[in-house]
Amino acid sequence: MTLAASIVLQPNIAPALYEQLRLQIIAQVRAGELPSGARLPTVRALAADLEIAPHTVARAYKELEAGGVIVTRGKQGSFIAETGDVTREQAQRAAVEYVRAARALGFDDAATRAMVDAALRVDPAH
Repeated sequence: MTLAASIVLQPNIAPALYEQLRLQIIAQVRAGELPSGARLPTVRALAADLEIAPHTVARAYKELEAGGVIVTRGKQGSFIAETGDVTREQAQRAAVEYVRAARALGFDDAATRAMVDAALRVDPAH
């Protein structure tokens, strides 16, 4: 199965198409469907397969690369990073930083958890 066949984008629904694509690629990496070193389709090829603008795919790839999920090797193409799913590690580091900041502001663990729960309710789309 091709990458495009496993991607389902919903136009006119949040999040934006590039973000839907980015999140679905991350989910496939996390699930092991896109293993470390797997080559991704070119921007133009994936855009054509998904019937979306190349800029949309390029933006998703750019953000995936900035997040360490993929690497681009010039004319060789884009590949899943050898480190695989770094998103979990990034989220864990962000959680630790949040807890440190909340504690530095004088909040106890119960209040810190309550703020996380409140934040999850504010952004239910994710």
